[in-house]
Amino acid sequence: MAKRIGKCTINFDDFKPKIRGYASVCGNFEKEGPLGETFDITFDDSFLGEDSWEEAESKLQTLSSETALKKAGLNSTEIDFVFAGDLLNQCISSTFGVKKFEIPFLGQYGACSTMAQNLILSAIMVNSKLARNCLAVTSSHFCSAERQFRMPLEYGGQRPTCAQWTVTGSGALIVGQNERKILDENCYTSYISSALVGKIVDFGVVDVNNMGAAMAPAAANTIKTFLEDTCTTPKDYDLILTGDLGTVGSRLLKELLAKEGIDVLDKHNDCGLLIYDRIKQDVHSGGSGCGCSASVLCSLILQKMEKGTLKNIIFVATGALMSTTSSQQGKSIPGIAHLVNIKLMNI
Repeated sequence: MAKRIGKCTINFDDFKPKIRGYASVCGNFEKEGPLGETFDITFDDSFLGEDSWEEAESKLQTLSSETALKKAGLNSTEIDFVFAGDLLNQCISSTFGVKKFEIPFLGQYGACSTMAQNLILSAIMVNSKLARNCLAVTSSHFCSAERQFRMPLEYGGQRPTCAQWTVTGSGALIVGQNERKILDENCYTSYISSALVGKIVDFGVVDVNNMGAAMAPAAANTIKTFLEDTCTTPKDYDLILTGDLGTVGSRLLKELLAKEGIDVLDKHNDCGLLIYDRIKQDVHSGGSGCGCSASVLCSLILQKMEKGTLKNIIFVATGALMSTTSSQQGKSIPGIAHLVNIKLMNI
């Protein structure tokens, strides 16, 4: 059963939750990026055949969940809880995206950190044996997010170079108990080994177009705490993957950790830097949104783990905890970062 180690880390000990299935669904702009061929499903228009962008985003969650279930060889009746979230008010994309499955539902909001938050809660449920399987899913959509958080697309406002492009995409994972009875020494699969729930860190950033700077301090704090709790160093991991700091936030993260004597230069990458070609696609600082880290994790990263290219990674999804109300009132943008340690294991 799970136990606390150090200040904040949860170690899932001998009964480690297994990643039984995963899937990613993205839009046409993401399809044109460097990871386009790694996504399970892509679309050629922003409406995905629906009547609104919000309905299109819900469809992303429906399809990624269906595909993950299919790949896991499960149906919705075998899922005990769904943890889902998005960026829209009252998490409407999640509500309409997963309602058809009729699974007990817990809506989540952690901004762009939501996928890690969903995975942590799913892992706790499975590890405690309160659930056989849980579905963790999240999404974002460029058009729906821009309409809610910034300005109408028709306005055609200029975006500063520090701005990031909200990913139209969704990622879904099935986290479940290990039901394999006979172990093959050559048979490996991905498990959630440990996790850390981050704390709110606020450096006073007020620019809604510079979310990378707002989130980087929280990511640095989470990574530093996890390494101290586990008595490990960046060299012990194949990859330290943040979710969506972009160019500005990634640079700041490395500077903040370097001041603490932690060198992640050779191990770090960021989902916001991986999903687009920042020059050819003109996305400035990179990708963002709940669907950014979710779709990258549920495509390229877990595919590499299946192949054995990656065996031990730290997934640190980051979130800017802002709202239109707080931003219009001149409030700062607090940051959050949750961490999940995923290992390729034979247990």
